[in-house]
Amino acid sequence: MPATYEVSGLLTFTIAILVYFLGAGLNEIIAPLKRWNIPEAVTGGILAALATLFAYKVVGLAVSFDLDARDLLLLYFFTGIGLNARVSDLATGGKPLVILLLLTVTYLVLQNVVAVGGAAVLGLPHGVGPLLGSVSLVGGHGTTIAWAPMISQRFDLPNALEIGIASATLGLVIASLVGGPVAGLLISRFNLRGTGDDAPMVGLPDTPAEPEGGSVDYKNILVTILALNLVIIIGYALEGVVEKTGLKLPMFVVCMLVAIVITNILPKLAPRMPWPARTPALALVSDLSLKIFLAMSLMSMQLWTLGGLGPALATVLGLQTLVAVAYILFVVFPAMGRNYQAAVLAAGFTGISLGATPTAIANMTAVTRTHGPAPIAFIILPLVSAFFIDIANALAIGFMLR
Repeated sequence: MPATYEVSGLLTFTIAILVYFLGAGLNEIIAPLKRWNIPEAVTGGILAALATLFAYKVVGLAVSFDLDARDLLLLYFFTGIGLNARVSDLATGGKPLVILLLLTVTYLVLQNVVAVGGAAVLGLPHGVGPLLGSVSLVGGHGTTIAWAPMISQRFDLPNALEIGIASATLGLVIASLVGGPVAGLLISRFNLRGTGDDAPMVGLPDTPAEPEGGSVDYKNILVTILALNLVIIIGYALEGVVEKTGLKLPMFVVCMLVAIVITNILPKLAPRMPWPARTPALALVSDLSLKIFLAMSLMSMQLWTLGGLGPALATVLGLQTLVAVAYILFVVFPAMGRNYQAAVLAAGFTGISLGATPTAIANMTAVTRTHGPAPIAFIILPLVSAFFIDIANALAIGFMLR
């Protein structure tokens, strides 16, 4: 039985920063990684996960990380997305939001057909099919953990949780690696570029010039953190009210919705009050939060849990990846308008289809840092992937279990 080492929260946070710098260095050295818009945190995080796999296999040491700080970083990031949302953007994004939602629901059905069909062809036990479909891929680790006990009981599948977690973990890795190249292919093929008229939603350009919207100093950084904290506190206060309505929303979605309401009301009521929306300071804080969140998520993957599942898992997930990429290239991109926003959403759709919402945003951020802002994409994709699709996925999973 391998020994277990629990890494403390402060050390986990520190290692995540080092992991990010490791990935950034490798992206500079290995040109294709940068050209394919692979996020630095993904490069470093996967390498760190391989290191913990080596420790488990060779040294007999299972490393686990305290991820409490990661949850706060997720709230910071999505609250920042909400603070940047303008009513005009939401109005403009209304039609694309509906189209993206319909595309996602359609893909959810397609993904489950591929999973159940693949499991049947390979002769896998009943109950494995849903675990290789929207339970783990569209749903991610959270949905897998929530549904695995029911699947285990319904189909007498004792290792349902392990299979689902393995599928979700591999999906997260694949989504992180595929999104950038897919968007890069579309941008190059159709010669697309951002307009440059909007301030960046996440991250600052890699140039020495002063970013649009002014410089970054300690005052506007503190104003940004204060605004984020206040919105998050309100989000926590409203969590119970939301639950009473019967909606089960992730906390980061509650905070994002609160931020959208406040950022479109408060500046009009107090126009002289400093507000961080669409500022370089907020873009910087959001970018840092996402980078460290993603580094923590990937470096904490326990890859040894994938062992023993054999080539069947790889076969089905390989097929899921091919179907996802084909769907993005030939359905999502044309339906969303064949423009730059559509290409950025194509990068994000890999996170919806194979990984998780933060992975989708990280992919889009890597693309927009190079090619220009795409504000509507950053508004509509989290609403689809973190809110609407969870409801559709729950209905689909319930149908498969019946």
